[in-house]
Amino acid sequence: MRISTNVPILSVFADFNTPKKEAGQGLPSWIKDTLMHSDAVTGKVDYAERRRLEEVARIKSKLIVAKLTLAEIDKLYGLPAGTAGNAVHEPHLAGERAIAAALRTRPHLLWRTRYHGDGRRKTPQPAANYRHFRRNQTGAAA
Repeated sequence: MRISTNVPILSVFADFNTPKKEAGQGLPSWIKDTLMHSDAVTGKVDYAERRRLEEVARIKSKLIVAKLTLAEIDKLYGLPAGTAGNAVHEPHLAGERAIAAALRTRPHLLWRTRYHGDGRRKTPQPAANYRHFRRNQTGAAA
């Protein structure tokens, strides 16, 4: 699947209304986090980050259509609280399997960046599959 470069990242949220939209706070925090890591000169988000963001948006939209929450998935599949939420953003095998099972699909069809085309999981996971702030903090803490 080829990602169109003509469609802006935020076009998905064109109708996203909140009372604070006038103050520039109408976007979800996970999009703000991504935009903070854009190129300072051009303001563009790199291809890998844009692809990861679109993957997260696609999964969240499927959860909304199925009327499921990540907390419900944690409870249904006996996962610790927050596991499914973390699995949406970062590789976590148990969380990915639980979300895929709840959506009645397979994990490699939801997370194309984490799996090979034939369904085998990538090992080790590419660094681009992790949130920027966690990757940067682990290097700074050492």
